[in-house]
Parts: sequence; structure tokens; C-alpha cells
Amino acid sequence: MTISAVHTHHRANENHLLGCLPEPVRTLWEPHLEQVDLELGQVIYEAQSRLSYVYFPLTAIVSLLNILENGASAEIAVVGYEGIVGIALFMGGDSTPSRAIVQSAGKALRMKAPFMKHEFQLVPPVARLLLRFTQALMTQIAQTGVCNRHHSVDQQLCRWLLLNIDRLQGSELVITQELIANMLGVRREGVTQAAGNLQHAGLIRCSRGHIAVLDRSGLEKRSCECYQVVRDEYARLLPERTATRSVLVQRPLSPDAHESFRARDCKNLITGQLAPGSGLPRSSGDSPTVRPRSRPIANSLPPLRRTIVPTHIDSPVLFP
Repeated sequence: MTISAVHTHHRANENHLLGCLPEPVRTLWEPHLEQVDLELGQVIYEAQSRLSYVYFPLTAIVSLLNILENGASAEIAVVGYEGIVGIALFMGGDSTPSRAIVQSAGKALRMKAPFMKHEFQLVPPVARLLLRFTQALMTQIAQTGVCNRHHSVDQQLCRWLLLNIDRLQGSELVITQELIANMLGVRREGVTQAAGNLQHAGLIRCSRGHIAVLDRSGLEKRSCECYQVVRDEYARLLPERTATRSVLVQRPLSPDAHESFRARDCKNLITGQLAPGSGLPRSSGDSPTVRPRSRPIANSLPPLRRTIVPTHIDSPVLFP
């Protein structure tokens, strides 16, 4: 894996989740995102290993695989520019029984585990967005299991091709039929026959190590309903990217109140309001001002105590 010393300001928008974040949050995240080049076949994390990073794919596609004791494997989901790899980190498990492996080489942004955990716990819009993506990913995992059990290899291959093409900038996959067979958990002969059927129908073109989709609409018609179920759920749960510059501000706190309200500052930065009943004075000017974060949140926040405080923005927040 190659780490690129590239500013992430513009590249962050290439990932859908990062693009959906309020702009102040994205700005605060930029110093904590580093661009990496992911190579084909590279293992992002192994089953049961503790996660050190989460990854936001930009042009790469990552496959989540379940591995059996005899070495057999089957893909349970794919993640591309629409999502994040490493949900176990912020869901509280720190590890997962699946393996994450790069299925299509490309670029990604990664973030260290401690910072991701703090942001998930302290910034409600971040938590809501990541939980919505997690629900969409769970739908894909569940629908993949149903599809592998009840639908033909032809239909499974159509679903798999469509899900991957959705996450690519083009219409051609660099992959072998043997690897597809491993992903689907079927014999290679079955994939060869299914790919031949699709090619004969004029839907795809197969060459050595490459599959090009020629007729997407025809592929959708030939696929089972599983692809549309997954696609609709992602569209329902994930918002559109931030279209306009967000005006999200925070009024300054008095020096004496600063230390006791650091966690609440994170919420105020997103909501643009002081907590109800806080009693903190407002600034004297007509226009609120932004107080920039002077140091990384992972280093500046005190240890968290598990105290749930009701808020006015749909979800509870952990305060120190």
C-alpha cells in the first residue's frame, strides 16, 4: 500500500459519505485523512483482527468476505465510493469475523481509529450518517445471502456485476472468472457458463481478465430482484451530497466554561446553537463567529464517561 502526501480537500468529495458531511465537519476532518493507493488483492484487515483505520474508498472497491475453516470463502458485500470500510470500529466491536480485501485497485482515504471513535460518539450528524450507511450495508449482506441460496448463478452474476459497475467510473471490470467464483462461493465452471450465456445475449464482453458491460438495462432485466432491493435501500437511507456551502457556526464560550463544555462544543458546531438551558452568554455582535479547533479532538477531549444526555437533534450525545 502506498501512502500519498496529497491534500484531501478536494478528494474527500469523491467519497459519498464524506461529501454528505456538513462542511465544517469535513474541514475539521481533513488533517486526519490520508490518501492511500490500494492494490488488487491487498488485505485491508483480517478476520478477528483489531482495526487501526477506517477507509473511505474513492476509486477502489473493497470486498467483504467470510472465510470458512477449510479455506472456502464467499463475498457478503462490496464497498466503493459510496461508503466506509471498517464499521465494526464505531459499532463497538473493534473487530469482525469477515476479511476485507481490495477487489478493484484504486485510491482511498483512511482515518485513524481513535479519531473516528471520538467523532462518532460526539458529533450526532456523523453518527446518524454512519448508522444509515451501516443499515444499507446490512441490507446488502442479508440480500446477498438470500440471493446465493435461492437464485441461479446467472442471476447472481448479473447482481454482482451491477453492484460493482455502480461503484466504478467506467463499465469494465478487471477481474478473472475464478475470482468471481470465489466471491460468489460457486464453482468456476458455473461462472464460465453464466458469463458465456450473458455474452451470447450481448449483455457483456469477456476477455482474459476483463469483463465489460455492454447493455446495462438488459443486465438489470436479467438480474433477480436482489439488486434493485439493495439499490433502493441505499438510495433511501443515504442523503444527497451537500449541494451548498453550509452555514454552521458556533458562538464563542467564555474561558471559564471552555473546559467543561468541550464535548458540547462539537454538538454546537453542527447545530449552530448553544445547548438549551446552558446559560452561556451569547456574543455581543450581530453575527456569530466560528471558533476553530486548535488541536486534534482525539488529543484535546478528556476521557468519556457513559452519561446519556437528551438533546434536541434526534439522537443522544455522550458528554464528559
